[in-house]
Amino acid sequence: MAKKSVCIVGSGNWGSAIAKIVGNNVKDSSKFEREVRMYMYEENVDGRKLTEIVNTEHENIKYLPGVKLPENVVAIPDVGAACKDADILVFVLPHQFVRSTCLKMAESVKRDAVAVSLIKGFAITDSGIKFISEIITETLGIECAVMMGANLAGEVASEQFCESTIGSKNEATGQMLKELFGTSYFRCTVVEDARTVESCGALKNVVGIGAGIVDGLGYGDNTKAAVIRLGLMEMIKFCEVFVPGSKMETFFESCGIADLVATCHGGRNRMLGESVVRTNKTIRELEKEILRGQSFQGPLVAKEIFEMFQERKWVERFPLFVAVHKICKREMEPKNFIDCLREHPEHMQ
Repeated sequence: MAKKSVCIVGSGNWGSAIAKIVGNNVKDSSKFEREVRMYMYEENVDGRKLTEIVNTEHENIKYLPGVKLPENVVAIPDVGAACKDADILVFVLPHQFVRSTCLKMAESVKRDAVAVSLIKGFAITDSGIKFISEIITETLGIECAVMMGANLAGEVASEQFCESTIGSKNEATGQMLKELFGTSYFRCTVVEDARTVESCGALKNVVGIGAGIVDGLGYGDNTKAAVIRLGLMEMIKFCEVFVPGSKMETFFESCGIADLVATCHGGRNRMLGESVVRTNKTIRELEKEILRGQSFQGPLVAKEIFEMFQERKWVERFPLFVAVHKICKREMEPKNFIDCLREHPEHMQ
């Protein structure tokens, strides 16, 4: 059987961390081609092209400094050239850029290629939720699995042990991806409930902002534990309403409770929540300051689901999600977030 080639679509900190894993895994593999192409949006850093720096120094000095990438990972600034003839496409982009990027890729993608989305977000349309995996499948006409988990990029890149959840309706695809990503420090499990896996990856970022808000207000671990518990309740209720067929056990995989805890203690959206309380800066200003221009996904997801709640007159059913959105928009005082927790219904209807 011919070896499968891999293309990573995206090159921020998470994209670079996963490129390190994949690059090392395929070096001596009998199933995967040795070269891993990585689509990288071209930027200038200190007067040099970022792709040139990555391909000569094997380090993404802007988004994952201090971490060496395998020499077989090749950064390419043209997404069509990067994905041409690839058998496996690993998507690691901000979710708002997925559709436009897929359109640029459409003529180059093999008809029998397989995609996997590591993107934690989704879009809201007139007909309801649009999963990122669905956008990829509809735009490119190929199968798309998902992988989500408690995977803070810096810790993954430094090879600290963690877990991740692969959601795939096709068992063979799931096992292939497990072999592509799995290492002694990056443990992958495979489940069929892909939509719940993907939903957890999006929604936990909203709860993470809430955890940051209580940090910014000076509250401790007990208050943060309440945010995690009430946030998980809203995540489960959201999936019960909007993701028919979701399985409760999926929330106990790495993509669920584990990712939620990690995000509420160490994720970038937690940092955002704290900064929103302690500064008067806009989300865009904080992105430039904290993420070097990358995007916070939590505020976008919070906005999208808030609009869905408004349309269905369900705002009162998801008080934590709604409060996070309003605080990010500066429409609610952060100190009032504690009232939201205090008055949260014990049993969500």
